[in-house]
Amino acid sequence: MNTHETYITRCIAIAKNGLGITAPNPMVGSVIVLNNEIIGEGYTSTYGSHHAEVNAINAVNNKALLKDATLYVTLEPCSHFGKTPPCSDLIIKHQIANVVIGCLDDNPQVAGKGIARLEASGCNVTVGILETECKQHHKRFFTFHNKKRPYIILKWAETANGFIAPINKDEKKPVWITNKYSRQLVHKWRAEEQAILVGTHTVLEDNPSLTVRDWKGKNPTRIVIDRELKLSKAHSIFSIDAETLVISDQNIDFKNPLAKQIAILLHSKAINSVIIEGGAKTLQTFIDENLWDEARIFTGTTTFKNGIRGPEFRGKLISEEKIIEDTLQIYVNN
Repeated sequence: MNTHETYITRCIAIAKNGLGITAPNPMVGSVIVLNNEIIGEGYTSTYGSHHAEVNAINAVNNKALLKDATLYVTLEPCSHFGKTPPCSDLIIKHQIANVVIGCLDDNPQVAGKGIARLEASGCNVTVGILETECKQHHKRFFTFHNKKRPYIILKWAETANGFIAPINKDEKKPVWITNKYSRQLVHKWRAEEQAILVGTHTVLEDNPSLTVRDWKGKNPTRIVIDRELKLSKAHSIFSIDAETLVISDQNIDFKNPLAKQIAILLHSKAINSVIIEGGAKTLQTFIDENLWDEARIFTGTTTFKNGIRGPEFRGKLISEEKIIEDTLQIYVNN
């Protein structure tokens, strides 16, 4: 690993501190180096606040050092006014001599304009260091801008014999298939994504709150498919703990493929990632329309005599791990 790659790797590592708080902005990481020593670093703050480059520059006590330093960043510095001024202008203001960028920003408002502005000021710009790794890190952001939809994560748990739910149960609450550590991990995931989606049947059968209770973090926006608006406001999904978006025949056409319409609707709401945590029917809807990016599947040791089978899908297995006695497999869509 060369010097540039070492510091871009550090940028990616610190950028992950912004997971769950920066959206719909990308979670960018930046470090500033002088004489092979990091003199400042930062990552994107909560949406509407400072970007990574600003935080990195602010972390440098002696600003006179910046003109001889190199700024590393995972994503091309912005060149437009949004919630905050352009980062490229701040870099130019401090006469930072060298900027090393992981990957270009596909947002049409930037898309090379940040680099052009830096080069026009006399800055030496290097692009494409660990580009694949940076694009993977920014997968939610790139999916949102390039595919005009959120990054879609499917999640379910199934028994050792392949069922995700019993056919009949005594109470309107979840039947746990996995252990408490797996369930805590799911709450961590919720805190990392902008939204979580379920169908009417899941609400009626389980009455979930879909909040972050076993992890510290922000509750995701809750989305429920309720075609005929049959759900009562007494259901936990309508609590004041988080915003809830209802998808009904008032905002999509249920006679046409649903997943694509939902993806378009969520894109219009500036939601760049969503966990599909619904029942088999809801999950299969997204699978059948090939609208998913990851599938995270728990397999517990529990068995049901009969029940509802897990969804059918094809994907590439990228990881498998044990969480005590549970097994977690993560797939990506080829």
